[in-house]
Amino acid sequence: MKLISHDIKEGEKLPARHVFNGMGYEGDNISPHLAWDEVPPGTKSFVVTCYDPDAPTGSGWWHWVVANLPADTRVLPQGSGSGQAELPDGAIQTLTDFGNTGYGGAAPPKGESHRYIFTVHALDVERIEVDENASGAMVGFNVHFHRLASASLTALYI
Repeated sequence: MKLISHDIKEGEKLPARHVFNGMGYEGDNISPHLAWDEVPPGTKSFVVTCYDPDAPTGSGWWHWVVANLPADTRVLPQGSGSGQAELPDGAIQTLTDFGNTGYGGAAPPKGESHRYIFTVHALDVERIEVDENASGAMVGFNVHFHRLASASLTALYI
C-alpha cells in the first residue's frame, strides 16, 4: 500500500494547521488530507490512525482513530477528523488520548521533538467490533487480527 498527503510530508515538520489548540499550543487542530492506493485484494475496510510513540506516557499517545471506513474509500479530505469535511457512511471516530473523539493535533511537551505516525490499515473484514468509546489500543488490538497491509507517513513536531 501507499499513503500520500497534500498536507504532510514524510520526515518534515507538521504544519501549524494540524497542531493542537490547547496544552500551550495555538494550532488550528485540523486533520490532514490523506489518500491511499495499491490496496491489496480482499480488502473489506480500512482503519486510519495517528499515533505519537514519543509521548512521555510509557504507552505513546493516540491522536486520531477512524475505524470501519468502507472498502471503496481512498481519501480522507483535510478536516474530515475535525468536522470540516464528512467521513464516509459507516465510519466512526473513536476515543483519542485527549479523552474525546476526532482529530487531536500535535502537542508535545515544550522543547521535545515527537513523531506523528499517520497509518492506514487495510482489513479483511467489513467492520471491527468497536464503538466511539473504544480506545486506540482496543482498535489496534482488533486491527492486529485483520490487517492485510498498512502504509504510514511520519511527520515531526518540535
